[in-house]
Amino acid sequence: MSVSPAVETEQYVERIVDLIMDKKGEDIVVLDLRKVTSISDFFIIATGTSTVHVRAIADEIQEKLKKEDRIAPWHVEGYEAQRWILLDFVDIVVHLFDAQTRAYYLLEKLWKDAESRQIETNY
Repeated sequence: MSVSPAVETEQYVERIVDLIMDKKGEDIVVLDLRKVTSISDFFIIATGTSTVHVRAIADEIQEKLKKEDRIAPWHVEGYEAQRWILLDFVDIVVHLFDAQTRAYYLLEKLWKDAESRQIETNY
């Protein structure tokens, strides 16, 4: 499901970041792709400490958005291996990695032309 308009999309970016932080996701980065591509407006990238942690973060995002906001991802990938789970909400794509897989794919470098925001965590 597409999240729109732009202000609402930005609010959901913050909501998803908060959900990732609730589950202690690490190295959270938000990429604003609006000036770079039409694929999506935002990528949210985060790391889990294990495959179980990656899945727990993905489950939290899906469960809370479905229950509280009535929003479900348009497409989901990666639940089998749990090393890179992708939640595609069309305007927002969430990439949840284990550390090794994130280091291998380096999405931030692939999308280096996008405006990037590192999220500070206090845990």
